[in-house]
Amino acid sequence: MPDADLRQVAYVGLIKAVDRFDPEMGVRFATFAGRTIEGEVKRYFRDRTWMVRVPRGAQELSMAVRRAIDSMSMDLGRAPSAAEVAASLAVTEDAVIEALDASAARSVDSLDRTAGETGTSIGDGVGAADPGFASFEGEFSVDQLLPLLAAREREIVELRLYEGLSQIEIAERVGMSQMHVSRLLRRSFEQLRHALQN
Repeated sequence: MPDADLRQVAYVGLIKAVDRFDPEMGVRFATFAGRTIEGEVKRYFRDRTWMVRVPRGAQELSMAVRRAIDSMSMDLGRAPSAAEVAASLAVTEDAVIEALDASAARSVDSLDRTAGETGTSIGDGVGAADPGFASFEGEFSVDQLLPLLAAREREIVELRLYEGLSQIEIAERVGMSQMHVSRLLRRSFEQLRHALQN
């Protein structure tokens, strides 16, 4: 974190300490301000350092689970089971497992890091946009708009788009000149484009 950001967070904590301090509590201002500033900085780190946004409750439980695991590992001489951690924190095993999953969101791997012995990067395994989606969207839109065309124009557009026939092949099939097919296609596509935009 940049020093300037941490200083700003500490100043916010100091202002909150000034606003909330009550001399009748029997605590020195320096002690109260120190705790308030520390809490503000911890909250800043908790809220800003996770790479993936995780609900606050999951973040707090994740930190509690991590502290419990560290403490219990020293006491037991081994890593505790999820059931043991759950019992020590008075939560369910599922909650402990979810907290451990949430802690994985604290940092993420670079997609450029090589995976295994293959020498390929993690990013190589990430899928790319499927060009079929765009054509599907286009076909879906055309299917909805085709009923707007007259029967002859609809037939010509379907032959061009769905059967992939050339203008000459369409002209032979419907019994008109290629020039006339070209004009009808141009006019039909303009009509469909206009309908799609409105």
